[in-house]
Amino acid sequence: MPELPEVEVTRQSFAHRIAGARVLDMRLGKPLRWPLGVETPSLVGQQVQHVGRRGKYLLLHLSDGVLLLHLGMSGSLQFATVLDAAGVHDHMDLVTSQGTLRLHDPRRFGAVVWAPDLQAPVARKLLGRLGVEPLDDGFVAEHFHKALRLRRSPIKQVLLAGEVVVGVGNIYASEALFEAGIRPTVRADRLSLTRARRLHAAIRDVLSRAVAAGGSSMRDFVNAHGQAGHFQQTWAVYGRAGASCRVCGTPVRTLVQGQRSTFFCPQCQKP
Repeated sequence: MPELPEVEVTRQSFAHRIAGARVLDMRLGKPLRWPLGVETPSLVGQQVQHVGRRGKYLLLHLSDGVLLLHLGMSGSLQFATVLDAAGVHDHMDLVTSQGTLRLHDPRRFGAVVWAPDLQAPVARKLLGRLGVEPLDDGFVAEHFHKALRLRRSPIKQVLLAGEVVVGVGNIYASEALFEAGIRPTVRADRLSLTRARRLHAAIRDVLSRAVAAGGSSMRDFVNAHGQAGHFQQTWAVYGRAGASCRVCGTPVRTLVQGQRSTFFCPQCQKP
């Protein structure tokens, strides 16, 4: 599943190319999770102002309204001046004066939703409960610690929930907890300020490095240019059950939390 780094890498790969473009047409394939929410002809003639991001949602700000795009479990975007005819798994073609933006999503868990603005009910429903952005200045260690003190769940589960800090998905939660030396089963409210500060720094560091590496291409992720990421080559624990820890040599262990696989080093990560 594309996580925050992959979504941000995708945004960076086409945002500057589509900015200022005029919408010429919009073609939809099989229905996705939610309806578009507007008739496609009403988008024709609008200008793409800029492309933002909130958590794992891409926000295409138009001259009238905003398109919220989610890549779901297996989706990807492609932006090019010339594309082949849409296939069975291509569910949106936004045709603009500067190229076509295509959503490819074999499992159809993605979304393309129009809202008049980000305060509209449909936008608030999708974005309203998302936590602070981990790469923004608003992500402050002391505030992070205060929020964790109100959560009694294991810290890994709190990170995945996205209400304290958004976008720290399964891969990057495992990697950040390893870097911070914290066992994923530790209750969030029992983290000291010192340990919360270490985790805060690790989250920012891991996500920043992942973005710089083009994200993780675990299966078929590519950016809007069709380029794969390389961060998976540096994973310390994720997907490495039974392999030696890169720091201490202890075999990496795995456990299931909330139906998701968690990877950790029992020596480096303290309870």
